[in-house]
Amino acid sequence: MTAARHDYVLAHLRAAGLGALADLGFRGLDNDVRNPVIVTGFTASRTHKLTPGQKTANRVLAVGRAPVEHGFAHLKNWRILTKLRADPVRTTYLLRALLVLTNLEINR
Repeated sequence: MTAARHDYVLAHLRAAGLGALADLGFRGLDNDVRNPVIVTGFTASRTHKLTPGQKTANRVLAVGRAPVEHGFAHLKNWRILTKLRADPVRTTYLLRALLVLTNLEINR
């Protein structure tokens, strides 16, 4: 959340007309109730149980976030990225190539 606030992620998303799905760690980042940019799930407590609608919303968010989380998990397995010091443009091309190679390996 600190990095998102520091880099004005909300302002950039609003300016681009985009939104983001986030985990519960980002609750409180976007307090605009009428036009939220960051969508997080619902939390339960001892005194407040989730309604069936809230549980369904959490499931839908989880399904939307799952591919991204899997992608981050794959990135963590590529040790070469820990030593990578390059221009971000070149890094993007490298990541795309690694992703293609990984997908070819998985689809065999």
